[in-house]
Amino acid sequence: MSVDLSVVAGEYFRDLLSQPDALQNTLDQLSESKELESLAGRLKKRQFESVVLTGMGSSFHGLNPLLLQLADAGHPVILVETSELVYYRRRLFNPDSLIVAVSQSGRSAEMIRLLKENRGRAPIIGVTNTANSPLARRSNAVVLTRAGEEFSVSCKTYVCALIALRFLGDQLCGISLSRTRRGLDAIVQPVTRYLARWKEHVEFMLPQLTGVRQLFLVGRGPSLAAVGTGALILKESTQFPAEGLSSAAFRHGPFEMVGPETFVVVFAGDTKTKNLNKRLLQDIRVNQGGAEMVAQGAGERAYCLPKVPPGLLPILEILPVQMLTLALGAINGRQPGKFRLASKITTTE
Repeated sequence: MSVDLSVVAGEYFRDLLSQPDALQNTLDQLSESKELESLAGRLKKRQFESVVLTGMGSSFHGLNPLLLQLADAGHPVILVETSELVYYRRRLFNPDSLIVAVSQSGRSAEMIRLLKENRGRAPIIGVTNTANSPLARRSNAVVLTRAGEEFSVSCKTYVCALIALRFLGDQLCGISLSRTRRGLDAIVQPVTRYLARWKEHVEFMLPQLTGVRQLFLVGRGPSLAAVGTGALILKESTQFPAEGLSSAAFRHGPFEMVGPETFVVVFAGDTKTKNLNKRLLQDIRVNQGGAEMVAQGAGERAYCLPKVPPGLLPILEILPVQMLTLALGAINGRQPGKFRLASKITTTE
């Protein structure tokens, strides 16, 4: 299939290719702090009734791996969009809650509302890419990413937030910084290797997407980060309708939509539910739907990920979706990541 890939070249494309540098810069500055150590100590002593994880958009979806990490460690944890938290879950603004608030800008409308409604009652750990933002200034502890400025669609800020949240999860679960660093340092080279073949990946995807009218992303567990964020950035960057669902939710109804004009990206995920996801992939194909599986060390080229420790897999899983945004942009002759109506920072509730 002959498609002019020069249309994808733009600021968003350059942000995609700069993700390894952004990850390395973030890794280089992650460090312990007295404030974070104090809150982690209180959590270990069971001084909080709940840990509230909150954000909007990709910042919200990216909290799924941390949710599971804290739950596996036995901590009572809640994941809720900031827009819902500030209006419908306000009882969580109390000294018995520990809030982890994620916002790349640190000054989105919902985050400003959270800071106003909380009024210092619940301690906040802020995770942000902006050091002088309201979230950074008014949090009890801060984990900063160093992704640099970003043009539009979240890409390098998203992967950097994931690495920061893994660091935070380890801190809250009492894992030593040296052990955390050994694990996190393994991510930059795999991301670099995958992105170096971006053109090959996009060219492989082009014929798969031609004629597709319905695009779904499905997965389970930690993969829900890529499922939710992936559907969001496909819509943002290409104006192509996409839906992200758990694999189980896809079985409960949307499976009826499977057919020749449907393409489903299935995330294999970890060993707990990998076989269930493989079965779903097979059932989609049997019913004439297009489908590919994102998995480590197996599958088709563009969807085959380098092997990394399990805690780092969510960072790699978003990369094939980013390639899909480039492929759809090329097919439609439109530069991906160039906003028409949206803005980088959402300032209106």
